[in-house]
Amino acid sequence: MGRIALSGNPPIPVEVRRSARARRISLRLSGIDGRVTLTLPKRVPEAEGLAFLREKEAWLRGHLDRQAPRQLVGIGAELPVDGALHRVVPGPGRAVQLAEGELRVPGDPEAAAARLRAWLKTRARDRLAEASDRYSAMLGRGYTRITLRDTRSRWGSCSSEGALMYSWRLAMAPPDVLDYVAAHEVAHLREMNHSDRFWTLVEQLYGDWRAPRDWLRREGGGLHAYRFEAE
Repeated sequence: MGRIALSGNPPIPVEVRRSARARRISLRLSGIDGRVTLTLPKRVPEAEGLAFLREKEAWLRGHLDRQAPRQLVGIGAELPVDGALHRVVPGPGRAVQLAEGELRVPGDPEAAAARLRAWLKTRARDRLAEASDRYSAMLGRGYTRITLRDTRSRWGSCSSEGALMYSWRLAMAPPDVLDYVAAHEVAHLREMNHSDRFWTLVEQLYGDWRAPRDWLRREGGGLHAYRFEAE
């Protein structure tokens, strides 16, 4: 249906959608990027949905206040790589350099964010491809391709055709977290579910997966606080 703004200080943008499958009005706040979605059943008047939204305003603002503040990436900012913060500074040469707690970015400072985003995507692809190859060899089952996206609701997925998808923001997470996500998605090549058999398979591939999963639940939303372009 479109977007509305819940008035107040500050206003809250809300995506409003209708669903023929919805049985009741629902309000969803993404723990990753703070996106708010109001879903209305097919025949519920929009005014009823807006009244429901107003009833939930205090709850909504409370949760938004607890989310990590957005941080615009650029020279002088700090950006996590492999789970550790690095200061973004001007650098020599033609390539981004990671050294001594710094991310050294050459060229026009105005293009630093775009260069860092491209660098992170390349770093994520290299590491996720290596991990996916390793785990699929252990599993004895290959995948068809890997794609990277800036996903808002999941860190990875596996299709029924064996295609793996990952969030490139995993390059900012600790290496064991990236490894766990790769093992999780590769395990779906055999078990397209989250049954006990699936989690047993993840443990056979990766080991104890609970700590990295908990890290993502606790800290993962903060990786989406980093913005690589002005909004």
